[in-house]
Amino acid sequence: MTSPATSVILVHGAFADGSAWNRVIPLLQAQGLEAIAVQNPLTSLDEDAAHVQRAIDRAKGPVVLVGHSWGGAVITQIGNQDKVKALVYVAAFAPGVGQSPNDTLKPFPPSPGLSSVSVDRAGYLFLSADSLAKNFAQDLPADETALLAATQGPCAAACFRTRVTAAAWEHKPSWYVVAGQDRMLPPAFLRATAERIGARTAEVESSHIPHASKPEAVAAVIIEAAQTAG
Repeated sequence: MTSPATSVILVHGAFADGSAWNRVIPLLQAQGLEAIAVQNPLTSLDEDAAHVQRAIDRAKGPVVLVGHSWGGAVITQIGNQDKVKALVYVAAFAPGVGQSPNDTLKPFPPSPGLSSVSVDRAGYLFLSADSLAKNFAQDLPADETALLAATQGPCAAACFRTRVTAAAWEHKPSWYVVAGQDRMLPPAFLRATAERIGARTAEVESSHIPHASKPEAVAAVIIEAAQTAG
């Protein structure tokens, strides 16, 4: 009997949804990988982790978890289980046990993007169309950034204050994509995070969303992780 293909579970970050991975998914499928893009509610660490857990449960094969930005905290929390074989962080948080994403950022100066985030009356963070174009996706054309602004997923500010209770990167092989022109999470923070967790690292000259602007580079890292995990 043929073993099931490796399943790649793609976890989006704040201000996004599962369609953020649209340019990466076909590249993974072309390699025979199963791709599942989770639609996280961005309401809390527990609720986002529960959505990822359901994706892990339905995956046919061994799992590679991929987390972008806030999604990195989610895969850090949920990834230490037998079915998960590897982790890929894309310009992402990777807290240690007892740390929140905000805790990991404290040693670094505020970025232009984070300094421009707005909050609504319910405590959800969002980006203006102008800030998204300048700081979140500055290497995409204007028509795309306008669409991203219109469809963005606001994220509960409390997410970034929540401390993880597990750190899957302590137990699983990890890869890390550093976005060299990131204006949301400082590139120095990304490099330091990759080094701290001992990840195999690739740096891409891109905005905060290299999976949209440089999908081939991001897919190559995921495919390498999947080949190792398979």
